[in-house]
Formats: sequence, C-alpha cells, structure tokens
Amino acid sequence: MKAIIFPGQGSQKAGMASEFQGNFKTVKDIFERGDEALKFSLSKIILNGSDEDLKKTEITQPAILITSFAIFSVLKKEFNYDFSKTKYIAGHSLGEYSALVASESLSLEDGLKLVHERGKLMQAAVPQGKGAMLAVMGIDKNELNSLIKKFVNKGICEIANDNSPGQIILSGDKQTLVALSNDLKVEKKRSIFLPVSAPFHCTLMKPAAESMKLFLEKTNFKTPNIQLISNVTALPVENDGNIKDLLYKQIFSQVRWRESVNFMINNNIDDFIEIGPGKVLSGLVKRTNDKVLTRSITKIDDIKNL
Repeated sequence: MKAIIFPGQGSQKAGMASEFQGNFKTVKDIFERGDEALKFSLSKIILNGSDEDLKKTEITQPAILITSFAIFSVLKKEFNYDFSKTKYIAGHSLGEYSALVASESLSLEDGLKLVHERGKLMQAAVPQGKGAMLAVMGIDKNELNSLIKKFVNKGICEIANDNSPGQIILSGDKQTLVALSNDLKVEKKRSIFLPVSAPFHCTLMKPAAESMKLFLEKTNFKTPNIQLISNVTALPVENDGNIKDLLYKQIFSQVRWRESVNFMINNNIDDFIEIGPGKVLSGLVKRTNDKVLTRSITKIDDIKNL
C-alpha cells in the first residue's frame, strides 16, 4: 500500500515548479488562483524570485503549499495517477496543510490564506534573535530528554521535530540552546543550529497558536478523502471536527514524524511518494526504515518513472 507525503519549510528553492508551470495549463490555473486568493503575485516570487525572496516565513509557507499541490494536481489530472491504493496522506508541519488541500479537506484558497497568516504569526511570536532551533544527530530520544531536563528551570528547550532515528530538532530560547549545544559537544554528540527565523513547534509559539485559532475557526474543513496522519498524534485524524484543534496544537507541539512513519509502515505501507520541492522526507523515511520504497516527485521525469 502507498502513502503520499508532503514536505515542510526548508524545502523551498527558487524556480521550483517552473518546469510544471511551463508545461501544464493546470499549474498556470493553480498559480493564478493563488495570486488572486492572496492578493499579491506569489507565482512571480516562486518562478522568478531568489532564494532570499523565498526565505520569509509568510512567503515560504504558501509557496511550498502551492508548489506541492500543483505537482500533485499534475499527477492526478494530467497523468491520471490511480490513488485507489493510497491508504494514508501526511505532511511535515506546513506539509500537513498541503495534505489537507490534496485530500479535499481544505480548499486551495483557504489553505493558502491560512499558511500565509500562520507564517506571519509564527514570525511575530518571538523577537528576532531571541529564539533558535538546533538539530541534534546520533542521540537517542530518551537520552536527549534526560539532557533537556537539566535546563528545565533555565529557559525553554523542547523537542520540536522527532524526524527519524538519529535526527531530532530542538526549539526554544537561543541562550538555553547554546548552553545545551555546549553540553552536547562535551558528550561528543553532533549538533547544528538551523538557519530559521523563529523557534517553531515549542511553547514560545503559543501566542501564534492563539491568534491562528481565530483564522481556523472561520475556515471550513471537510473529512479528508484519504486518511490523514496528524503531526500532533501520529495517528489518523478521526473526523473533520478535530482538524482545527490539531492544527492549532501543531504550532506549539512536537512534530511526531518518526512515529507517524512507523505507524504507516506498521499498517501495511511499503511505498512512500513524496510530492513537492526537495527530497528531505524521503531521506527521513529511509533512515526510519530502509526496507520500504521511497520516491520523490520534483520534476516531470519523476512522474514518468513512477
């Protein structure tokens, strides 16, 4: 059985989707809908902007969503891909919104408006330079949790993304994370600060989540037409009624990606298809279980080789 997965922030690249936009009217129409919904030319930034232009969180998030959905739509409408053997759909953080749009739970227009606001709110939640995110490699989650406990009274330091065995992302106060990274050096464990503009998926994001709740409440969601795996629970979303609450919690909660992948594998998924820019998730799936098939669709030839 198959699962479709969508990438999150950090996968963006200048010119992404340009090959699809140049070859399919379906994609041109999607980009026009996006520009109209957001009231600015997102397509121009994606197709002709620089990597620097795409770095702003409020631009990055809708740019990745629309690119992922455009590629998904080409697969579905232009290549008539058979999704009947797709059991689950999931996305990493922002990618969960791409999954909701692809599974017809959320309209493209509403999805873009939500992630545009989400990006602005997440950026504004913590003053520039006060927060940070730290990738930690080659350490067990329990061992890392023990290390984090030492800093519990010194500041915010939390697991933001449990990505795969051997790759965990921490989020919190910059000073606290610097102190923890020094401890990791003593333990001879590798860590690297991520080039991000805010400390995502930790309690510092609570103000952003509270503001986002108002936008989520006004938005109409339907039950996804493919079972959606939630980042917050690492389990299928039970009904459309709790999607809003899970998306609210997702902003300040740990992205349980490794557990999500294991849940899908334990429920007969042996083929993961990553749709959107980059190949980050395919790599994380492989690190979690190298026995399953992983494919990434970033260009037209990738679809032809499916």
